[in-house]
Amino acid sequence: MAPRSTERPTLTREGIVEAAVALIDHQGLGALSMRRLGSELGVEAMALYRYVNGREDLLEAVVEDVTSQVRLSDDMHLGPHGGWQAYLQELAHQVRDLTFAHPQVFPLIATRPPAAPWLRPPLRSLRVVEDFLQVLTAEGFSDDDAVAAYRTFTSFLIGQLLLAAAQRGAPMPASEEIDEGNSAAPTSTESITEYPAIERLKGRLAEDHSDAEFERALEEMLNRIDTRVSR
Repeated sequence: MAPRSTERPTLTREGIVEAAVALIDHQGLGALSMRRLGSELGVEAMALYRYVNGREDLLEAVVEDVTSQVRLSDDMHLGPHGGWQAYLQELAHQVRDLTFAHPQVFPLIATRPPAAPWLRPPLRSLRVVEDFLQVLTAEGFSDDDAVAAYRTFTSFLIGQLLLAAAQRGAPMPASEEIDEGNSAAPTSTESITEYPAIERLKGRLAEDHSDAEFERALEEMLNRIDTRVSR
């Protein structure tokens, strides 16, 4: 009989987060705990704390890992004409594809507190929001129109994709589903000065227009229904 190996698995933060995403994908958020994740990786739960600071840090890392897969405009194939419409269509389909690939993770993306209060899920990455604003202003959008488009676009994605995730069996996450760790809510480690469009527009991004947006979206929906039934 061969001697039992005493070699401990090699851990990295990236490997832990990848394993957490896989566990959520296959068994749902409710199955994720530091103990369960340690078991999956062949280590004691305490070994994970060298790389992740408990519940909040792990959840934020999962969200960051999945959303980092969104490509920027320079890496998109927008066709010969391009334009902001093609950019928004490609961006929407990318986020939709991520939702379909990770339906159990998407509710986390939609509901986790963002690193900055004016970031709106599911476009919660500074690099993606900077790209969004730069593309639209380069296409002739005013600053106000670019911010309004960001708000409208993210509201559309959240409404559509939370429903899509729910249809694929994803429950809305509860705060107690992972019970280990007591780290604080996430904060951005990136300097906002690295993103000139965000720096310029952060005041506008922070404004609360939710009531007006709801009424406008409701009116637009009613207009679409009226147009359809009036044909």
